[in-house]
Formats: sequence, C-alpha cells, structure tokens
Amino acid sequence: MRALAITGMKRDSALPDVPTFAEAGLPKYDAYFWSGLVAPAGTPAEVIAKLNTVLVQALNAPDARETLMHQGLEPAGTTPPQFAAFIAGEVERWGQVAKASGAKLD
Repeated sequence: MRALAITGMKRDSALPDVPTFAEAGLPKYDAYFWSGLVAPAGTPAEVIAKLNTVLVQALNAPDARETLMHQGLEPAGTTPPQFAAFIAGEVERWGQVAKASGAKLD
C-alpha cells in the first residue's frame, strides 16, 4: 500500500515523503486528527486546572513527546479556554461542511 497524501496542511513527521493534499493540487483540503481531555460540566475549576497542569507536564516530557511524534502525532498542550475555543471552531467548521453536503439523517 502507498500513501497518496496527508490530509492536514503540513506533512506528517512519520511520513515525511508523503505530500499534503495541498501539495498534491487540492489547496483547500484540510482535515486532521485531534484529541483532548474533557470533563463533565460542573467540574470544579481547581480540578480542571490540576488535570490540565498534569496533562501538559506529561505531554512535555521528552520521552512522551518523542513517542507521540514518532507516531505522527503532534502534542499541543493548551489551556482549557484555548481548547474550548478550538472545539467551538471545529463544531462551526464541520457544521458548515455537513450543511453544504446536504446530508440528511434517516
């Protein structure tokens, strides 16, 4: 099997010779994997702050970063407000895509 292109806007460190879709002629194609830790609504702010601190420390540990980067993942520890804004942007972005597609629930 041969990879044709990477769906994000920059090349994947695990597949450095595979071009992005933009490099392959589809400049507006940008879809990527992301993950994050969320907590139930109403979780105390001090608990969220502690979880965030510990998670960012773990993501910044050299061995963890190296392992993740080797798997083609780019760890990016952010603050809870930054992550909330990112999620809101993703909901807006993919909501527009879904509406434009005309997809319907059966």
